[in-house]
Amino acid sequence: MENSKREFIVAANWKMNMTYEQGRDLAKAIVNRLQPSAVKVVLGVPFIHLKNLSGTIKDISNLYLGAQNCHQQSSGAYTGEISAAMLKSCDVDYVILGHSERREYFGESDELVGEKIKTVLEQGMKVIYCCGEKLEVREADGHKALVGEQLKTAFAGLDEAAMKQMVIAYEPVWAIGTGKTASPEQAQEMHAHIRTILNDLYGDNIAQSTAILYGGSVKASNAKELFSQPDVDGGLIGGASLNAEEFIAIVESR
Repeated sequence: MENSKREFIVAANWKMNMTYEQGRDLAKAIVNRLQPSAVKVVLGVPFIHLKNLSGTIKDISNLYLGAQNCHQQSSGAYTGEISAAMLKSCDVDYVILGHSERREYFGESDELVGEKIKTVLEQGMKVIYCCGEKLEVREADGHKALVGEQLKTAFAGLDEAAMKQMVIAYEPVWAIGTGKTASPEQAQEMHAHIRTILNDLYGDNIAQSTAILYGGSVKASNAKELFSQPDVDGGLIGGASLNAEEFIAIVESR
C-alpha cells in the first residue's frame, strides 16, 4: 500500500561506465523517453558527466542529477578527490554515499561515510545512503543487526532536519551485479526493519516520510513486484540503468 507521505524515487548508478560521448547519448535517450510523472528520477553519474548533464536535464521537472561519491573535507591537498562544493557548483542534487563497492574496495567505514554525509548536507544537497549485508552475514542471521549498526553509526549527530534530506538505499551485497535479487518479501522485511530503526532514532514522522529504495539486480522484469511492497519506495539501479529502454521501463513499473 503506497504511502503518500513519501517520495517515490528511481535512481540510476552508472558506476565506472560510459565515456563522455556514451554518457551524453544515454542521457539524451533517457530524456527523450521519460514521461512526466510523480516518480522522481535521479541520474547518478561519473564526475565527467556532471556539468554536461546538468544542462541536458535542467528543463525536465522530475529528473535530477546525482554524483556517486565525494570527499569528506571541504577542500585541500587531496589529489584526485572531489569536494561537495565542487559537486554543488555542477548543480548536483543528490550524492550517493556508502555504496558497498566504496566500502569493499576503498575501505570506507560507517564513521567516514557519516563525515561525508555532513559535508554534503552542509552544501544543501541530498544524500542517498547505501546500506546492506554480505551473504555470509544474512546466512548467519546477522543482517538486521548489521544494517541497524550501519544506520546508527553513519547518522550519528544528524538531527530531524538533516534526516529530511536523506534517502536510504538498501542493497544486499549478495544481490549487486550477481543476477540474484532479494525476494519481494525479503526486501519488504528489511525495509520495514529500517523504518523501525528510524522510528527508534527520530520518531514516527521521519520513519514514515523517509524514502527507502531497494538496490540489487533490479530489472524491468522484477521491478513491479519489488515496487509493490508497502515499504519499498523505489530503486537504486545499477547495470539496468545503462540501457535507456530498460531503465525507463523500470521507472514506469511503479
